[in-house]
Formats: sequence, C-alpha cells, structure tokens
Amino acid sequence: MSHSRHLDFKEKEAAHGAGSAGRGRVVSVLGDVVEMEFDEGLPGINEAVSVERADGTGLLLEAREHVDKRTVKAVSLGFTHGIERGLTVRALGGPLKMPVGDSLRGRVLNIFGEPIDGGPPIEASARKSVHRLSPPLKDVTPGSGMLETGIKTIDLLSPFPKGGKVGLFGGAGVGKTVLLMEFIYKIVKVHSGISVFCGVGERMREGHELWSEMKREGIMENSVLIFGQMCESPGVRFRVPLSALTVSEYFRDEKGKDVLLLVDNIYRFVQAGSEVSVLLGRLPSRVGYQPTLLAEIAEVEERVVSTKGGAITSVQAIYVPADEITDPACESVFPHLDTSVVLSREMSAKGIYPAIDPLASNSKLMGSSDVGARHYAAAEGVREHLARYRELADVIAMLGIDELALADRKIVRRARRLEKFLAQPMFLTESFTGRKGRHVPLERTVHGCEKILSGEMDGIDEDKFFMIGDIDEI
Repeated sequence: MSHSRHLDFKEKEAAHGAGSAGRGRVVSVLGDVVEMEFDEGLPGINEAVSVERADGTGLLLEAREHVDKRTVKAVSLGFTHGIERGLTVRALGGPLKMPVGDSLRGRVLNIFGEPIDGGPPIEASARKSVHRLSPPLKDVTPGSGMLETGIKTIDLLSPFPKGGKVGLFGGAGVGKTVLLMEFIYKIVKVHSGISVFCGVGERMREGHELWSEMKREGIMENSVLIFGQMCESPGVRFRVPLSALTVSEYFRDEKGKDVLLLVDNIYRFVQAGSEVSVLLGRLPSRVGYQPTLLAEIAEVEERVVSTKGGAITSVQAIYVPADEITDPACESVFPHLDTSVVLSREMSAKGIYPAIDPLASNSKLMGSSDVGARHYAAAEGVREHLARYRELADVIAMLGIDELALADRKIVRRARRLEKFLAQPMFLTESFTGRKGRHVPLERTVHGCEKILSGEMDGIDEDKFFMIGDIDEI
C-alpha cells in the first residue's frame, strides 16, 4: 500500500489543539510508554501530547496514567525511536481527533485520518474526538428485521439482524477473513449506506487484497477503510477501532445514513490493550489478560448501536486462541452480540465451507415470531438431526452405521445430506476452487432443507448435495 504525504508534525499538532495546556519533559522511555514530568498543568487522561525529536520529526502520544502530582505516563501513537530523556513535550489540550466528512468516501486511512492509498490529503469538514460516550438509552433502537446474506447456513441457523452486532469466532486458518470479505461482496453490493472497514492488526497483504478486491467490484466509492496494521505500535492498534467508530457515528448521526461496520480483528484490539497494560505496569488478570479487559471491550461495543437517525450494523471477526472458545477475550465479546457465528476446525477438516458449526452458532432472531413458523421449524429440524448425528459419531466410528437402529440410520443419512447441502461455494474463492460462487435466497434454503428432512431426497447419493446452491441443481 503506497503512502501519501502525511501531515507534517506542526500541522498534526495544530489539528489536535493549540498546545497551550502545559509543557513538560521526557523522564523515561519504556518501549511504547513514555513517562513525562510537568511543572504545572498535567494533561488529562486520554489527552493528546506531542514530543519533537532532535531531528525535527514528531510523535503524538496519549496520556494514560497520572503517577503523581507532576508525572504522567503516556502511550505512543507511533514508534518511540529517537525519543530520549529531556526532550520537551506539549499537552495539546484535547484528545486524539479524527477528520470526518464526505471526502473520506473511497479512501484508505490511518488512525489520524491521513491517507495511505497514494491519494491527495483529506479535505475534512470537521475533526471529531475519538473518545465519545455511547448515545443516551432513550435514543437507541434495537436491531430488528433480518439482513439476508445469501449464505445458506447463516440465513437458516444464525440470521443477521439489521442494525445489530454479529461476531465471527474462529481459530487460525478456518476462514474468518474469507467469510468477512464474502459479506462485503454480498452485502455492500445491495447495501445503500456507507461501509466502514476497520483493520485492527491487519497484515499488509490482507489489507491490500481487500482494497484491490473492493476497487475491482466497484464498491469503494461508498466505503472507508481505516487500518492500524500489524507492523504498527500497540497504541495505534489499540485506538484504530475508536477512529473507525468516530467515522461511523458521523455518517449515522450527521448524514442519517445506515452504516455497515466491518472489523477484522477484535482479538488484535485485545492483544494491543494487553501490551499497553503490561508496559503501564498493571498486574495481569485471568489467563494473563489486562485487568481492564471488560471495560475496554465495552468502550468499543457500546458505541456500535443504532439510533432513531440511522443504524450501524456491525460484523466483527474474533480470533479464538488455541480454538478455546471459553478464552476470556472471546467470553468478554459474547454478551455484546446479537448473532454469534462459530467457525469449526472439525467442519474445515471435512472440507465443508463455510466451516460454520451449526450447533454452536446462534442468533437472537431465531424465534418463530421473528423469522416465521416455517423457517423456525426447518431450522429446528436441521439442528435436531445434526445434534443426533454428532451424538452417534463415536458409535458409528466403532461399530459402523449398520449397527444403528433404523430410525437413527435415517437421521444420520439425512444429517449428512444436510451438512453437505449447507456447504456453499464462495464468490471470493472462485479463482482458487474453480467453483462458481452461489447466492441462495432464504426461501430456497428453507425449501431445500424441508425436502431433505421429509425423506424426499433419501434415494439420492449424498455426494450430489455437496457444494451446490439451490436444491434444484441436483
């Protein structure tokens, strides 16, 4: 990704404040944490502070801890090379600010709102603080109605609510990013609002692939990409979700737009917070995570809400360390979500993609009053068959399917057909697999599952159900 001209240091200082709140000096540097001493006028918590290196280049920091009446610890929003004891620091009188406006459409930015796509500087209509409270409870509207994705297993078993929060949980290499990019391809094409993509700890390769794909599909003009990449300091990775939220809130509140916020990956945000916490000298909590984990997750998640003016629908990828779904980082995100989609290494090993675990995934929309009696009955029938198949898996492995009772044999054979039928070729993987991507309307998914559950398809070889779209393709 080519880098455009960034604001020079004096411009960046001016954008965040006049620098009149107080002057101090660097006392010590510990990795990405800088300790500063002020003779008078300590900067407030989360206030931006600037320091100029001996070579004239500068660095922005964020005050995070008051050690005593004169000393402040700040986290750097960049690399601390060249920062040494005795350098002068200036409190800028306010928090980190993000430029907002229609000029952000179609651009790729860093956490300061500087372009990293080779284009001209951003002409912002205003700059907003990245630290904001969530809207008052009276203004918040719950997510309602179903957002159809055309992905069979999701629409059937864990539907997405419009204006809600969706989490994609999965370990390394089970397809979180591919599935997230598939949503971008499917939803943004029919989505009439603004799409904001937040890359937290993204690899440069993934970011560039996403940017190229969105340009090729012609969906960049209504999108904003904001990256805090893997190679950047923990302070940058820790603050990039707040920059993306500030842009999303601007389009929701001031433009009245529906916003699609895509985040990859929330776990990298937790990791960055853990790095910052250790450098600030806090004692680690459960499994080594920061003691402030729940509050930091809530600070982000509670701002992802819909109001009377507009909706923010969020899809977030969450890495599951060592495939342990009870890890504190995952557990702390679950309560905030409307829909949880869990990707399974077991499904991936069977070659079934998307590798979604149909029994571990769930949605608050899965009630007959929300999705309708027919959809609910089909989904429950599919879950019952797959659950019984999983219970009998050990018996089948040891004794074979022929040792099962007749009723159980029927359930197992139908469950295998359902499992294969719910697999689906992706549009984004066409060039790798040679299989043309499929978009399947919910009604056709329900119809296909009903035919399998009724026994109508019992005489058809189960391999014919694998990686098709509509049931009528057989």
